[in-house]
Amino acid sequence: MSIICGLPLLECVYCLACARWAWKRCLHTAGHDSETWGLATAEEFDPVPRLCRYILAVYEDDLRHPLWEPPGGYGINPDWLILRKTYEDTQGRAPSYILYLDHDHADIVLAIRGLNLAKESDYQVLLDNKLGEKKFDGGYVHNGLLKAAGWVLDAECEVLKELVEKYPNYTLTFAGHSLGSGVAAMLALVVVRHQDKLGNIDRRRIRCYAIAPARCMSLNLAVRYADVINSVVLQDDFLPRTATPLEDIFKSLFCLPCILCLRCMRDTCIPEEKMLKDPRRLYAPGRLYHIVERRPFRLGRYPPVVRTAVPVDGRFEHIVLSCNATSDHAIIWIEREAQRAMDLMLEKDRIMEIPAKQRMERQETLAREHSEEYRAALQRAVSLSVPHAYSPSQYGTFDESKDGENSHKSSGESSVGSSRKSKNKESWNELIERLFDKDESGHMVLKKSHRDD
Repeated sequence: MSIICGLPLLECVYCLACARWAWKRCLHTAGHDSETWGLATAEEFDPVPRLCRYILAVYEDDLRHPLWEPPGGYGINPDWLILRKTYEDTQGRAPSYILYLDHDHADIVLAIRGLNLAKESDYQVLLDNKLGEKKFDGGYVHNGLLKAAGWVLDAECEVLKELVEKYPNYTLTFAGHSLGSGVAAMLALVVVRHQDKLGNIDRRRIRCYAIAPARCMSLNLAVRYADVINSVVLQDDFLPRTATPLEDIFKSLFCLPCILCLRCMRDTCIPEEKMLKDPRRLYAPGRLYHIVERRPFRLGRYPPVVRTAVPVDGRFEHIVLSCNATSDHAIIWIEREAQRAMDLMLEKDRIMEIPAKQRMERQETLAREHSEEYRAALQRAVSLSVPHAYSPSQYGTFDESKDGENSHKSSGESSVGSSRKSKNKESWNELIERLFDKDESGHMVLKKSHRDD
């Protein structure tokens, strides 16, 4: 009898919790995610629209006769295209991509397309992951995306090494959208970790731009590599905010209401501080750029504003209930709004008539501010007891070039020392796998010799 009487009380508690969750979600807008961040400058945001166009160019079959080029074209010289790999070339191991030698901007760009809804292989890459399955460099990463990155590096290692050595003043940029953004982020992680594989490339030459990024690495890695990886999010984009593992969503299509109810209760009852201490939880990688173009309770689009930060807590943790959550994920819209934001920044600089000398001083100041913000994020991660977070002295920053390079070279040497002694060629996937062991339950764990790196 007492149990029967208690049921209405439990129903009331559950309804109140759901109502509180719905109320918070209805009032939460994308602008709240970045309202405390600083504004991005034209110098740091300049590569984003251009790289978006390069990613769009991957969808073309013939760049000399493009079919879907945006206004103004892709900005690509077909004669500078090094290679183009289709799904037939990758055999479904990785999405399509191009390698482009951008002489105009002194950049070696590897651009990767987003998810192809018609390709089963892309879904296999997304679903090849379990919570806490793959450890890398003291954190957790998405297993399928890491394997795809290993395949790309194994296929293009020699070409990339030749280009990096032939053009020592060029940067090496990995760029991708959606699924490709996760692969690009994994590429940056592995290359930074094993710089000797590409001729001991300087860490400062390596960049990654993840457009509409997937949550692919644990929080300590997302903050630690913020000096290399940059993530770009347009307003209400759902993917950077989707914390529920993709494999769980696909496996639970027949019981989606159950998933929604559990997610509702979890978001309501579990504080964010506890979520931060889950080492297996994946996040959007690196420094975040948030393009905000709409305001709450107002119609139409406003001039876009770009905010940037290296946050530790509040990295797009809440899904925005918006009819634009999926359209804001489209690379076409991101390129368009990023270019609009860039034009507004350049127009503002033109009106201010900044002299060339002051412009150079501003770039130096920006690099210094980014370095300080990067250090502060690392320190905050330690203060919040983020698992496997390290103090900034152990990692390279924009200013600490020598210390950062030496620390990563030493860690790279310790992890690949045996491969130098061997005359046989070791693939990137073999190199990644050699860092891990399987425990008694069959899960992959970092080898003991690498836990103190």
